[in-house]
Amino acid sequence: MSDELKKCREQIDAIDDQMLKLVSERARLAHTIGNLKGGGPIYRPEREAQVLRRLMDQNQGPLPDEAITAIFRTIMSNCRTLEKALSVAFLGPLGTYSEEAASKQFGGLSHPVQCASIDEVFQSVEAGTADYGVVPVENSTEGAIGRTLDLLLATGAQICGEVTLPVHHNLLGKSEDRSKITKVFSHAQSLAQCHEWLNRNLPGVERQAVASNAEAARLAGEMPGAAAIASRRAGELFGLNLLAENIEDDPRNTTRFLVLSRHDVAPSGRDKTSLAMATRNAPGAVVQLLEPLARNGVSMTKFESRPAHTGMWEYVFFVDIEGHRADAKVSQALDELNGRAAFLKVLGSYPVAVI
Repeated sequence: MSDELKKCREQIDAIDDQMLKLVSERARLAHTIGNLKGGGPIYRPEREAQVLRRLMDQNQGPLPDEAITAIFRTIMSNCRTLEKALSVAFLGPLGTYSEEAASKQFGGLSHPVQCASIDEVFQSVEAGTADYGVVPVENSTEGAIGRTLDLLLATGAQICGEVTLPVHHNLLGKSEDRSKITKVFSHAQSLAQCHEWLNRNLPGVERQAVASNAEAARLAGEMPGAAAIASRRAGELFGLNLLAENIEDDPRNTTRFLVLSRHDVAPSGRDKTSLAMATRNAPGAVVQLLEPLARNGVSMTKFESRPAHTGMWEYVFFVDIEGHRADAKVSQALDELNGRAAFLKVLGSYPVAVI
């Protein structure tokens, strides 16, 4: 071993010793803060968003922002567990993109709650059997997840955060020979997101939609000639070979997830508010409904219509706006909207997703 290499390793050891002391001191302070709060939510999305944004602003490399936020999310997660191991519900089984999104947001999952459906995630949060829930709400390629929108109307839970997850699909199977594949399993959204790749590379092969990508991986591991479109983690969990990677038709393919809770979130400084509302049946009603947003200088970032299930050709509009409902201009706009809308529900104010 050269003297220079030995010196570098000794410096790393010394830095590791310093880091251990600092992380331990941070954990002690976090625990003290938990005791001083005297109850209330342990997980504060607004505070964690502020911490992560500040660190990204100071980051000068060589590690990218994604690596910095992952490291500090893990640190914060482990500090939280000194008070309580949070239970987080998601669409299971293990190996789904929902699990990946939940793990990203919470810096790992000390108490994962695997659910068989999006409905069960909502129910787990509302019933208190899970502290938080993570559900997909829209995909950049395929659009909104209708079931999630429908459940947001009926739930008593609040949106307390959002997660954006770049989704990279992989073709997985027991066999290493793609020519022997006779059926491909995956979630319907994933099959749609890989439609053109499948047409080019597996023309004529049967495609079957299942409840989740992890379920697809399980089936591919049990059936001769079957393959799955799923994550690398799902392949590892079910002992599958990687037959092709990044097969999504759009390389920018991203899914947005919502974090559900039973508590409100304070402003973080860069927030979003989600609304559901309906108009009275009158000419120009939609324009009149949205006018308070423009007059109060509130920007709208999303406008999605959904059948209301209350009558033929009646719709509910899902709207995302910039700002927290505690902000003066947002609060004023909501007051005016409430006077104009036939129905208005604030689904939650929460920090804009951090990388």
